[in-house]
Amino acid sequence: MSIHGDFASRLASGGPLFSAWVGSREPAVAAVLAREAFDVVTLDMQHGAVDIDAAIRGIQLVAGAGKPAVVRIPVGDFQATSRMLDAGAAAVIAPMVNSAADARAFAAFAKFPPLGERSWGPHAALALSGLAPKDYLARANGLTGAVAMIETRAALDALDDILAVEGIDAVFIGPSDLSIALSGGRELEPESAAVDEAIDHVLARAKAAGKAVWAYAGPPERAAAFARKGIVVSAIGSDTVFLRQGAQAALAAVGR
Repeated sequence: MSIHGDFASRLASGGPLFSAWVGSREPAVAAVLAREAFDVVTLDMQHGAVDIDAAIRGIQLVAGAGKPAVVRIPVGDFQATSRMLDAGAAAVIAPMVNSAADARAFAAFAKFPPLGERSWGPHAALALSGLAPKDYLARANGLTGAVAMIETRAALDALDDILAVEGIDAVFIGPSDLSIALSGGRELEPESAAVDEAIDHVLARAKAAGKAVWAYAGPPERAAAFARKGIVVSAIGSDTVFLRQGAQAALAAVGR
């Protein structure tokens, strides 16, 4: 089975899966983390330094380690979705999807007809899939994911409408942004009771719609808790967090 096919099957089984999160422009960082026991590596083009070139090279290096790569695109840059999928991304996360209209625009670039309007050009994706072109066309909508981020009050209000959009495979919770939105900008507390209540609400509505929930967990203990709740993919930390933790552990060993 291909990397994409295996990832799609594991998602369908309900996980839990755990992702490394990479904001560095250097693709070798993603490649190093892909060789650890993570299930998937996410490349962050929204808040990270990852650009188009770094994302394309990162996808290939992660695939070389036998893992699927997911890409979070910049806000509103839905056209980047097709390019990332053509480059071999297993899924694309779109931030700030605040309405059904946003979700439809995103899905249009993520899915081939009749679900969307994705154009043809999956040269790297074909190589990773191991499929003939006609077979890739027939299967791609099920092999690759469109994941809409829920991180604002508007998105929570429109949640059922977003989940109902054909072509949206899952929703992704950003707890930090949710905490800012729910507190009216007064606090950054991704583990607050209000955020946990919102997460439970998203899980319940997504379950009713038959769709999966992904999330940025941060600390591994939080990722484990998310998995117990039924969140299928949880992102653990980030490359910069891992770098600092490793440096601090080394310095502590020599008394610094």
